[in-house]
Amino acid sequence: MVLRKNEKRKANIRRDKYVDNLEYVLMSLPGIICVIIFAYIPMFGIIIAFKNFNPNLGVFGSEWNGFDNFKYFLESNMFVRLIRNTVGYNLAFLVINNIANITLAIMLYNVNKKWQLKYYQTTFILPSFMSMVLISYIVYMFLSPSAGFLNKLILLLGGEGVDWYSEPKAWPFVLTFVNMWKGVGMGSLIYYTVLVGIDETLFEAAEIDGANQWEKIKNIIIPSLTSLLCLQIIMGLGHIMSIGMELFYQIPRNQGILYPVTDVISTYTFRMLQTGGDYGINTAIGLFGSVTGTIMVLVSNAVIKKIDEDSSMF
Repeated sequence: MVLRKNEKRKANIRRDKYVDNLEYVLMSLPGIICVIIFAYIPMFGIIIAFKNFNPNLGVFGSEWNGFDNFKYFLESNMFVRLIRNTVGYNLAFLVINNIANITLAIMLYNVNKKWQLKYYQTTFILPSFMSMVLISYIVYMFLSPSAGFLNKLILLLGGEGVDWYSEPKAWPFVLTFVNMWKGVGMGSLIYYTVLVGIDETLFEAAEIDGANQWEKIKNIIIPSLTSLLCLQIIMGLGHIMSIGMELFYQIPRNQGILYPVTDVISTYTFRMLQTGGDYGINTAIGLFGSVTGTIMVLVSNAVIKKIDEDSSMF
């Protein structure tokens, strides 16, 4: 009898939970339908990764070749360079961007005047709406070997101009800075929305206890951002093998001498398609990245869940 009552109570709780979340499910339904249509239905195309694809024969008419496409990529002399650059830049972006986003969000949160807040937010968010082509010209204005602002400054100080587009060592810093500058406005806005929801009484209580500004940040603000930061880390690690092509193609202006530090998986596959490369190999590379990303999401979520269950994604 007691077991039946417990089962009935659990069933009622589950039913109430579904009813409470029904409106949220209905609101997300258009997005779910779009994902199914544009992401899941075309997924049958991944079989190209296991075929010697011939456009004349089509997806299903082409000959199976098993894991030969994956083997070709893993054994190619480009594999180490592409993985190193793709993973390295993604990890650098994940760490540096989140630090910059949190720092800017805290700074904006401490701005008291409304017009100043609007001005700063608009200024920092503006680069997010610029195309990478436009940003590449802005970067070129600074790094142009003949007329760039940076070279003019170096010459003014008595130094010698540098051909930045032939200097691979400088580009990891350039690309990291450009990526941070372009995304810091929108990235900080996500953290800022969490900060504005913090109960003001917590800060008032901290002031009564004699806490200074740094102690408020350390004991109130940072813990409030932990869950969101964990979510950003999980999502970032999910894209560890994929990275936007525009940054690495447009900003360095596709200079071959810079490939050792600017060539990533997306730029490599793009060049392969431009030169009539094998569709099967390109699909295999994409599938390899997707599977790796899925594994990273599961592993990182499991680790975070073990540390703090409330901060995990699922």
